[in-house]
Amino acid sequence: MSMNIDFAIRKVSLDENYRPATNTRTTTNFANLARGKMRRRNLRNALKMIDERFNELAFWDNATGKRYGVQLEIISVDIDIESNGSTFPSIEVLKTNILDRKTNKIIEGIVGNNFSSYVRDYDFSILLSQHNQNKTQFSVPKTFGELHGKLFKSFLNAKVYKNCSSKPPVICLSVSDKKVYNQRDNQHPALGIEYQANEPSLTEQYFKKMGMQVRYFMPKGSVAPLAFYFIGDLLNDYTHLELLSTISTMETFQKIYRPEIYNAHAVAGKRYQPNLIQENHSLTNIEYDRKERSLLAIKQGKFAEKYFIKRHKHFLEHWSAS
Repeated sequence: MSMNIDFAIRKVSLDENYRPATNTRTTTNFANLARGKMRRRNLRNALKMIDERFNELAFWDNATGKRYGVQLEIISVDIDIESNGSTFPSIEVLKTNILDRKTNKIIEGIVGNNFSSYVRDYDFSILLSQHNQNKTQFSVPKTFGELHGKLFKSFLNAKVYKNCSSKPPVICLSVSDKKVYNQRDNQHPALGIEYQANEPSLTEQYFKKMGMQVRYFMPKGSVAPLAFYFIGDLLNDYTHLELLSTISTMETFQKIYRPEIYNAHAVAGKRYQPNLIQENHSLTNIEYDRKERSLLAIKQGKFAEKYFIKRHKHFLEHWSAS
């Protein structure tokens, strides 16, 4: 048996004409916006919000506030088990590029930003549920996240990723409403004020197996910190413009999906605990079905279980062990 796993990348622009591919996870942030009668308006408004936020943050030498435009590219990663040409859709991330209208140049941004994965859906929506069935106390399987972590690391080491980006990915997520975040003295020119969580989360542990650590920052003009997952040195490995492309993109998505946190009317203080049931927030004019998203995560986890985990069980066990 060949123990090879190959990766293939497909790229598509995320603009107002974007339509999700048939094998795109429909719970993915941008795919959810690109469906239904309001799809074009949703995408246009979201992209406008991203551009405006970027120019607000990149204010130097930008008198009109219109110097830059953020261009987004969806990176879809397919796994080819045993190099036999049969692929399974595994990961989708976003790549940012920055158009500088003053110099008429494209500046490369960051790969990562949004993160979606069928295997992660399986781990969180199927495996955890099965493991805790009929148990009085919640626990996590010993091998939880290990296969996913090894697949992710293998992808980052693959030639296709090296050709896609010269730097490791940065993934930006919402903070958890189950944790308390305390403000630190540290402040970064692009990332803003740093926060520290009172305890590690299951998501942190999961990303740690992917080789990523987390830091929390609230950028200037934001009302809540964001979670930045990274490899290496977040503050020094990336330029300010690169970091601002991630902030403007992911803060916009969070304002749409987590308005209770990121479009709240009150700014996070020195001690901050997110609240998803508070009503002191504004909604964006962008349609989004949050309930559908949670239901689809289970459906997509079952898809991964049937067509990837179970179909390639013998191979994946041997590959993971080696």
